[in-house]
Amino acid sequence: MSWVRKMNYKYTSRNEKDTISLAQNIESEKFPNMVICLNGELGSGKTVFVKGFASSLEIFENITSPTFNIVKEYHNGELPLYHIDAYRLEDQKENIGISDYFDKDGVTIIEWAELIEDELPSERLDIEFRIKDENTRILILKPHGKMYEDICESIL
Repeated sequence: MSWVRKMNYKYTSRNEKDTISLAQNIESEKFPNMVICLNGELGSGKTVFVKGFASSLEIFENITSPTFNIVKEYHNGELPLYHIDAYRLEDQKENIGISDYFDKDGVTIIEWAELIEDELPSERLDIEFRIKDENTRILILKPHGKMYEDICESIL
């Protein structure tokens, strides 16, 4: 029986630049079919994180939250990026095939992922954004699976 490590990692972001830096460090460890789930209240930095990740993938399009599109696909970077916003999904999640994105050889980043928790793969990286004050965010990284634990160990 193998021992499973269940550890959370804490990162303090003092500004948007720190959040972007964390995203870029995670991007440097990317792999096909990577899934990152972002949770936190409005204005906590989820889309800032996606912008930082996308820029490191050499995606230079304007990254905005796909709230009204639900999914935005970017195919012009090192790997495809699938940016999903689950905020307005409610009961529609089965209809749009979210799980199809998890094995399209790209990186899937989901904002408001807690709203579709039953659809998420068992191996993923959850990041919870907590607002401490106007500029400071506490990010709690929760890896699910060895590859994601290894990423957290190498970047934090």
